Amino acid sequence: MPPLPAVLLSIVSVQGGAAIAKGLFPVAGPAGTASLRIGFSAVLLVLVVRPRLRQLRPEQWRAVVPYGVVLGLMNFLFYCALARIPLGLAVTLEFVGPLGVALAGSRRALDLVWVLLAGAGIALIAPWQGQGIDMLGAGFALAAGGCWALYIILGRRTGAVLPGQLAVTVGMLVAALTILPFGAAIGNLLALSPYLLLLGVLLAIFSSVLPFSLEMQALRTMPTRTFSILMSLEPVAAAFSGWLLLGEQLTSNQWLAVAFIVAASFGATLTTAPPVGGE
Repeated sequence: MPPLPAVLLSIVSVQGGAAIAKGLFPVAGPAGTASLRIGFSAVLLVLVVRPRLRQLRPEQWRAVVPYGVVLGLMNFLFYCALARIPLGLAVTLEFVGPLGVALAGSRRALDLVWVLLAGAGIALIAPWQGQGIDMLGAGFALAAGGCWALYIILGRRTGAVLPGQLAVTVGMLVAALTILPFGAAIGNLLALSPYLLLLGVLLAIFSSVLPFSLEMQALRTMPTRTFSILMSLEPVAAAFSGWLLLGEQLTSNQWLAVAFIVAASFGATLTTAPPVGGE
C-alpha cells in the first residue's frame, strides 16, 4: 500500500478500535478493556515477531521495562477518559502530550503561538459556566497525554538499544503485565462471553497491530515530518468517528477547541522536529 493511504487507514483503524472499546465498557470497564487490548496485542505480536527474551541484555531490559509500563498506563488512562467524555475530546486533550514534547526546549517566538493555540483549545473545553465535559474524564485524558509524552521519550531510548519490532513486542508484554492485575481485579474479565472476547481480539487488531504495521510500512518511504503532519489530523478523525460511530455530538466551542489543538500540532510540526508515534 502507498504510504499516504497507509497512514490514513491507520488513523481510521485506531478510531474504529476506540469505538469497539467503548462498546466493551458496560461489561469490562476501562481496566478490563485495556487489558483485552494490550493482552491480545501482546499475544499477536509475540506470535509474529517471536522475541527471544533470554537473549536480551540488562541494559535493554532497563530501557524496555519503563517504556512498557508507560505504554500500559497510557492506554488505561485513555480508556478511563473515554468512559467519561466523547472520543474526539479525549484524543484532543491527549494530544497535548506529544505537542508538549515537540515544543519542549524551543526558543522560537513563533512556537509561542502554538502554545497559546493549544492553551486556548483546552480553555474552550473547560466548563467555565458549570456546564461542559466531565472534569475527571478530562483529567484522565491529560494524564494519558503526559504518559504519551513519556512514551515518546522512553521510546527513543528503547529504540536505541532494541530493533523497532522487538522493542514494541517486548514493551507490549511489559504493558500487559502492568495492566492485567487491574483488569483482573476490577475489569470483570471472568464474566466475558466468547463474543466479547472476540471483540477484544478485534480491538487489539484495529487499535494496535494493524496501525503499527501500517505506520511502520509508511515510514519506510514517507518523510517523518510528513508523517507527523498527517498524524496531527487524529483529533479531527476521532471527533468525526465519535459522531458517526457513537452518536457523540460536540458543541461549537468543542469543535473549535479541536481545531485549535490540531492547528497547534500542525504548526509545531512545520517549525520544529516533532516526535512520532501514538497510543
